[in-house]
Amino acid sequence: MKIVLISTYELGRQPFGLASPAAWLRKRAHHVTCLDLSREELAEQAVREAGLIAFYVPMHTATRLTLELIEPIRRLNPSTHLCAYGLYAPLAAESFQAAGVNSLFGGEFEQALVDLAEHLSGLSASPHVHPLDSNISVARLRFQTPDRSGLPALHNYAHLILPGGEHRTVGYTEASRGCKHVCRHCPIVPVYNGVFRIIDRDVVLSDIRQQVAAGAQHITFGDPDFFNGVGHAIPLVEALHQEFPRLTYDVTIKVEHLLKNEALLPTLQRTGCVLIISAVESLDPLTLNKLQKNHTREDFVRALAKCRQFNIALQPTFVPFTPWATFEHYLDLLHQVRRLDLIDAVAPIQLAIRLLIPPGSRLLDLPEVRQQVGPFDAKLLVYPWEHKDPGVDRLADQIQEIVAQGEKRKLSRAKVFEQIWQAAHQAAGRFVDLPQVPIGAAGGVPYLNEPWYC
Repeated sequence: MKIVLISTYELGRQPFGLASPAAWLRKRAHHVTCLDLSREELAEQAVREAGLIAFYVPMHTATRLTLELIEPIRRLNPSTHLCAYGLYAPLAAESFQAAGVNSLFGGEFEQALVDLAEHLSGLSASPHVHPLDSNISVARLRFQTPDRSGLPALHNYAHLILPGGEHRTVGYTEASRGCKHVCRHCPIVPVYNGVFRIIDRDVVLSDIRQQVAAGAQHITFGDPDFFNGVGHAIPLVEALHQEFPRLTYDVTIKVEHLLKNEALLPTLQRTGCVLIISAVESLDPLTLNKLQKNHTREDFVRALAKCRQFNIALQPTFVPFTPWATFEHYLDLLHQVRRLDLIDAVAPIQLAIRLLIPPGSRLLDLPEVRQQVGPFDAKLLVYPWEHKDPGVDRLADQIQEIVAQGEKRKLSRAKVFEQIWQAAHQAAGRFVDLPQVPIGAAGGVPYLNEPWYC
């Protein structure tokens, strides 16, 4: 069967979510074309000939772009079976079904895609593949080494920028999926609900091996939390370093896990970890409690100091605009970013993020959130909300525009931060000049040149 797998956006990475199912499907002798539309044009002939077209939707932005693509795909091939798979497939089920998508798979999707392809090919009469299925599976799978053939070369994707200006080609893999934790705002929770699944170490190393052969000098581990299973993570990076001693890598780890496992930071440093991303989200105690992040501002500061002790850059991510945000909270966030010498470590978009409330979000468990949101918007894929203080919403829009213009003009993070500082203080009726940026412990920091988004 001819199958097209499509990714619209995956944070500037070569899509694991195409390469992994491609391996499964090609093993069953299906003809698979992988298209990463963030880096290449739509292959119309392949679309016209496909009996199955499946869209990978791991995140909000990718899902919205996919929904815009469905109608043109249908015009090219009215009879094909359309499928969406990935984290947002079940979350956006209503929108996908309204757009004419036939099958949806969330959670562990590889086996489901194989079953669907076999069913459509007449090779099996799988009883659990039906039109408009919204299957969520957290079954344990025997993963296979992703097949990256046919995808754009790694040098087309995000690079790691080191303090001296060196660019390193970045590969991407996953060592686990899902998460043990149930933070209220996280879109992983409605799908995995506290479950996480390990990808066999040999499969992960095999995937990294082929990316190193393709030019990767640095690896991003895309696990929601690399320390969900330290018994898996640490032997993995030990083996990785033994085989590729010059390879560097980055991981995502909760503040809570960094402090609980601080004794492992020297191992991360020794094995090549140069960057840890951590979803700090807020420095406001009320907001942290509402999101159930299970850390405090003081915990974050301690984790930052621990990482710096071992020369590992900690890159916090934030959601500064929430129903509980105030001007005081936002100004405090900016002052702390400056005080902690994090201006270069925080992508400007992180200072503009507005809380998303997708279907199934545990935020809807909160009475004040239910009272504040409007009806579900099937186009925006969220429950829209407005801040009780319209001035805070206006500031959020202004910061978004500053960040967009900074990106367009290729301004430094420090310059964009200065503009955000001025705009926020003016909006709050404060006129506080940005003090001279300190030269502190962080100095220059490594970062990926594709800003994190959602």
